[in-house]
Amino acid sequence: MVTMIRSARWKIAIYARDHGLPHFHIEGPEFRCSVAIATFDVIVGTVPPAILSAALEWAEPHRTLLMQTRQELNG
Repeated sequence: MVTMIRSARWKIAIYARDHGLPHFHIEGPEFRCSVAIATFDVIVGTVPPAILSAALEWAEPHRTLLMQTRQELNG
């Protein structure tokens, strides 16, 4: 697992040997969701709207880095 960013209440992580379409995880103490890198759609799970907004604000300008990291970890 690679943590791409960590804030006080959430983090964005990418896991090795992860399957399905390219995605990242937004995780916190009481939630976890998977988000498609290409569209930023929530694939599965839940996340509070304010945290989703903050995480996607970081993810949008880092989309290429997210995809590169996922490809490095998952071949």
